[in-house]
Amino acid sequence: MTMTLIYHMADSNEWEAAQNAGVYLGTENDKKDGFIHFSTAETVVESAAKHRAGEPNLLLITVESDALGMALKWEEARGGALFPHLYGPLKMSDVMKVEDLPLGPDGLHKFPPVY
Repeated sequence: MTMTLIYHMADSNEWEAAQNAGVYLGTENDKKDGFIHFSTAETVVESAAKHRAGEPNLLLITVESDALGMALKWEEARGGALFPHLYGPLKMSDVMKVEDLPLGPDGLHKFPPVY
C-alpha cells in the first residue's frame, strides 16, 4: 500500500493557536472556501509561488491523506489537476510533520530537500 502525503501551508501564529485548541480550522481563505486547501508533492511548490509568495512565517504541514478519512475530497482545480480538500477541522493527531518554510531572497519559499 502506497502512502500519499499531502501538504498545507499555515501561518506559524495561527498554527500555534491551533495547537493550543487541538484542531486547525485553516486560513482565512480556507474558511471562505469552506475547506482546508492541501497540495500534493507535485503541486505544493507551485501553489506556494502562486498563492503565498512573499508571505513570511509559514509552516509546511505534512499529513497522510488516508488519516483524514471521508472528510478529504480530491477535487479538480487548475489545469485539471486533482487537489486534496479537507471538509472539516484538521486534528493535531493527524499531523505527521511540521517544518519551517522560510523565504528566499527571491520572495519564494525554500522547501525542505525532499521537494
